[in-house]
Amino acid sequence: MTVLDKIVAKKKVEVASAKATVSLSELEKYPLFGRKCYSLNESVLRADRRGIIAEYKRASPSKGIINAVSSVQEVVRGYQDAGASAVSVLTDPDFFQGSLADLTAAREVLTIPLLRKEFVVDPYQITEAKAYGADIILLIAACLTSEEISNFSSYAKSLGLSVLLEVHNEEELNRSIFDTIDAIGVNNRNLKDFSVSLDHSYDLVNKIPDRFVKVSESGISDPLTIRELKQIGFQAFLIGENFMKTDNPAEAIKEFVKEL
Repeated sequence: MTVLDKIVAKKKVEVASAKATVSLSELEKYPLFGRKCYSLNESVLRADRRGIIAEYKRASPSKGIINAVSSVQEVVRGYQDAGASAVSVLTDPDFFQGSLADLTAAREVLTIPLLRKEFVVDPYQITEAKAYGADIILLIAACLTSEEISNFSSYAKSLGLSVLLEVHNEEELNRSIFDTIDAIGVNNRNLKDFSVSLDHSYDLVNKIPDRFVKVSESGISDPLTIRELKQIGFQAFLIGENFMKTDNPAEAIKEFVKEL
């Protein structure tokens, strides 16, 4: 089994347990479920924002603990103040040491879009995302069928959520394009072996239809890389580890943005 296979298998068990604990109708009664979501695309295209989707991530399967000290609210507020277009928060507990409580904590201090970074395998998780304060959900083509991507994205749109589709190669891209997607992200990290190469972004940028916001994800650690990726057509950049591995992620993004 690849790491992705293990994550998906665990996720299905986790979702079944969550469904048995809190029903769909209960989630729909949560106070945050009724709020109007911020738009990912509108925020990315704003002149006063930097196109950065800055991520709060405590750990990862490939690196182990990245940052177990910096608090969610302190970090995401710093991201927002530095001009991030959106914030991503990992909610997977087993492999990334995240939680839905992190998502709600971030929501309390943000006035920009918030992404629930999760391995979505069931529509229940989309309802959860809305109920806990997310504006955006992530759909990962590597662990979903075309039919699931179509159905899940349609359901997310019905709740007012933005949808970020993540692909890693041309095959995933070609079978996953639907009008219910808002943005398409190219993950430079291979989820099967966690190797990283920016070549994936360079290879796919012109194959993504221009009606979608184009996002380059992972492996970005230099402002020069963002300038180069912008020149070839990317409008947004998901960055997490580069900031989170420092003692002060809020200060790290501030210094990074100064160099853009």
